[in-house]
Amino acid sequence: MAKIGRFKNDKAREEYLRAYRELEKQWPVPCTMLDIPTSFGTTKVRKSGAGEGVPMVLMHSLGGNSLMWSHMVEDFARERVVYAPEMIGAPGLSVQTAPIDESKFGTWLGEVLDGLGVEQVHLVGYSQGGWLAMAIAAGERRRLASLTIAEPGGTLTKLKWSVLWTMIKVGARPTDKNLRKMNAWLNPGVTLTDAEFAGVKAALKYVPTIGYPRMFADERLASITAPTLGLFGAESLIVDPELAARRLRDNIATCETEIFPNAGHGLFYQIPDLVTARILDFTRRYEPTDARHAE
Repeated sequence: MAKIGRFKNDKAREEYLRAYRELEKQWPVPCTMLDIPTSFGTTKVRKSGAGEGVPMVLMHSLGGNSLMWSHMVEDFARERVVYAPEMIGAPGLSVQTAPIDESKFGTWLGEVLDGLGVEQVHLVGYSQGGWLAMAIAAGERRRLASLTIAEPGGTLTKLKWSVLWTMIKVGARPTDKNLRKMNAWLNPGVTLTDAEFAGVKAALKYVPTIGYPRMFADERLASITAPTLGLFGAESLIVDPELAARRLRDNIATCETEIFPNAGHGLFYQIPDLVTARILDFTRRYEPTDARHAE
């Protein structure tokens, strides 16, 4: 049987859609939802913003969807179009029809960009989305004006066994208490709203099929040619920030890194203004003058 992502049952899907619609109310800027056909199914893409800058594509984290960017999109969308796709084979509104794995992520995004009429983009990925972005960057080199990865767990440094074991235990018994306790542990200083928490719980009833992050060997990192920015929280439990930053700088020709003090894995939520400002500064310095992009 083909490995197609799915909700466990119709009730689970309905609960997810209710939680999604509540979260959608928090999106702070006008947006349009687009259906982009690909070889792997229809991809939902949330489009916001306008301007002459090269468009930005945002890859969401594990269990997330396009709405996870509601905290940051207003800043990103002031001077450019921002596309937030919902990954095939993961919770969200995209509809998967064919299997996909890490070797095909670049093909998938290339088809999404073709459907959007976009030639080149700044690609940003957070957490599991960082893994997706790295895998894409290793294949779709010509499409990327720049690459930003934030806290890409399992790709640059090994996940600590204690962290993995805690995730397994909570996954086996995902009570409200356990989920909130794990969030506070992994993302200190980050408190989920009731709507966000409902979205997290609903996403757990989806069976994903895209796999999980794998370590990038030095040779594969060196294949990434896009100017790259790596962002990490100094207190992260998911990534060893010093080692991860060093591996990026040692292997990618054009690379910058920053480790934010007093921040953990949830740096996009703890210090969103600092993180978005750093990303915008980086992308402005790598704006191709001849890039063709959609308005």
